[in-house]
Amino acid sequence: MSNPSGTRPGETGAAADPFCHMTGALVGRWGSKPSGAARRYNLVVSVLSRRRFAAAALAPLAGRLLAVPLSAFPLGVTTDEIDDDPLAAARFLRGYGLSWAEVRNIWGPYNTDQPVEKVRQARGIFDEQGVRVSVLDTGFFKIPLPPDTPEGRRILDAQWSLLDAAMERATVFGTRKIRIFTFMLEGGEKPSAKGYARIDELLREAARRARPGRFLLAVENIGGGHVSNAAESAELLKRVKDDNVGLAWDPNNAAQSGERPFPGGYRKLDPARIFHVHLRDYRHDAAGTVEWAAVGQGEFDNLGQIRALLKDGYKETFTLETHWRDPRGKLYSTETSLKALLKVVEQV
Repeated sequence: MSNPSGTRPGETGAAADPFCHMTGALVGRWGSKPSGAARRYNLVVSVLSRRRFAAAALAPLAGRLLAVPLSAFPLGVTTDEIDDDPLAAARFLRGYGLSWAEVRNIWGPYNTDQPVEKVRQARGIFDEQGVRVSVLDTGFFKIPLPPDTPEGRRILDAQWSLLDAAMERATVFGTRKIRIFTFMLEGGEKPSAKGYARIDELLREAARRARPGRFLLAVENIGGGHVSNAAESAELLKRVKDDNVGLAWDPNNAAQSGERPFPGGYRKLDPARIFHVHLRDYRHDAAGTVEWAAVGQGEFDNLGQIRALLKDGYKETFTLETHWRDPRGKLYSTETSLKALLKVVEQV
């Protein structure tokens, strides 16, 4: 007689269904019609066996399932490190599944040097491509600290006009974040308490001007500046407590300034005051000088930094700011670093 079930005569479903091997054993013990207690026991054991099997099957995927999906990770690229043409940059971003952009130069000049009509044109392009602007880059306060003299005040007037232009363009782009600096050191100049006191005063004034528009001023630490690393950034933000002043944390710039940016440097910072983060890579050359590198080919622990930020509750944006240049050009350089950075993000 044929057996359509495929089991041998006398076998229960245990042989046909690996989830039910324990149930089958109990059926054999209690006979073809087990008691109510046995049936209930069989059901419980079967459910538990299925759950254990499912858990074992999913175990290899656990790390991947816990990873942050790219769509939920706010990563962008500085557009002019892809192409000065916003359309080419936006298409590149979308090609890699990214929807954020940091805007510095567009069609050549700095965005703040472009007429507002060109900025609106760029915004239209980004909207059509599904790209949002995370941060508007400016050169605000990226000059030597002006003296408190008539000439110095004229220099500052130009800086206040630059801030006005930045706020206007940030509004067009739909972002509240404006990247700024805290003045550059001149040749041979050393930071001083007097200089920092004046910087603090001017930064508080910038915060006052930015507050009505609800703009956030993200100070980037930069080599050669009065604020070049995590230690100096932390001290600045302790003195300037305005809640619309924070940090565009650039750990690679901090390394260029001689600091070990992660984990030591980062631990000096208040994560709640970090508004934006720049990612890339660096290495030391034979002379011990920091030079930029493709992501994954240098010394910086991008994975550790990102994980630490997320663990500390960071929910803001990230930008790949490549800087490293291969002879094959900036597009190749950015694409090479982005591919490596995306592999890092997969592990977060």
